[in-house]
Amino acid sequence: MTGKLTAGLAIAVPIVLFGLLGPLLVQDPSRVDDIGLSAPGAGHLLGTTQTGQDVFAQLAYSTRGSLIVGAVVGVLTLLLSGFFGIVGAYAGGWLDETFSLVINVMLVIPGLPVVIVISAYMPDRSLLLVSVVLAITSWAGSARVLRGSTLSLRSRDYVLASRVAGEKRWRILLVEILPNLVPLLASQVVFAVIFAILGEAGLSYLGLGASGTFTWGTMLYYAQNGLALRLGAWWWFVPPGLLLALFGAALALINFSIDEIINPRLRSQTRAARRGWRMSREQLRKAKEATL
Repeated sequence: MTGKLTAGLAIAVPIVLFGLLGPLLVQDPSRVDDIGLSAPGAGHLLGTTQTGQDVFAQLAYSTRGSLIVGAVVGVLTLLLSGFFGIVGAYAGGWLDETFSLVINVMLVIPGLPVVIVISAYMPDRSLLLVSVVLAITSWAGSARVLRGSTLSLRSRDYVLASRVAGEKRWRILLVEILPNLVPLLASQVVFAVIFAILGEAGLSYLGLGASGTFTWGTMLYYAQNGLALRLGAWWWFVPPGLLLALFGAALALINFSIDEIINPRLRSQTRAARRGWRMSREQLRKAKEATL
């Protein structure tokens, strides 16, 4: 296990556990009290909003909501990119050309403007709807990468040997090709989760996110509308922003470690760079000693 993977898991796992178990241990995040805006204290661990809603309860439900968006988009991206990228490339012929055309069309369509337009014209936006829209506009890049890798694997000697031996096509795809794509699939799913959580946060911050639910983006949106920054209510906007940044960084570290597993050359280049840094420091120390 690499250092990047360890650091990423050390950050991501507690946040995931908080999102899964936190809503079971806190009060209703929509509950309104008459205490108004108050700083963190004994009764409210992270203080309250202008309407007296508990920020810690909102943070727990927001973490769960953002994780749901990331999970749904990750699964849908895996299914769509795997179907259009892997199945099409392995089948070849007109099916591959058709799937490739669909992928190219989806790549040309600007994702963010489409998401904004669709979200703006949907009065009742659930988490599932926002997740589906984000997935539809983000799977094509992963499909293109998977298609290229599948085309390369399809011409390998062991795949050709399986064909000559009379193996069924579905067995060759599932046994010979798909296991070699697992690290790449994992990397694409992690990237899709990062895109989904950040994309949903951006939409919610603009007021186009899921309605009637809590996510990190909706917390930031309501904090902005409540003038939290001007009032100095840091406990309202810092926790969701911090969790969003930490979870994104953790998934990025995990994705980098998966890339090193896929391409061992990256690992050797990283080690060589570290050795170069150590040499540079030694040279700097010698230069300082020479000047004294």
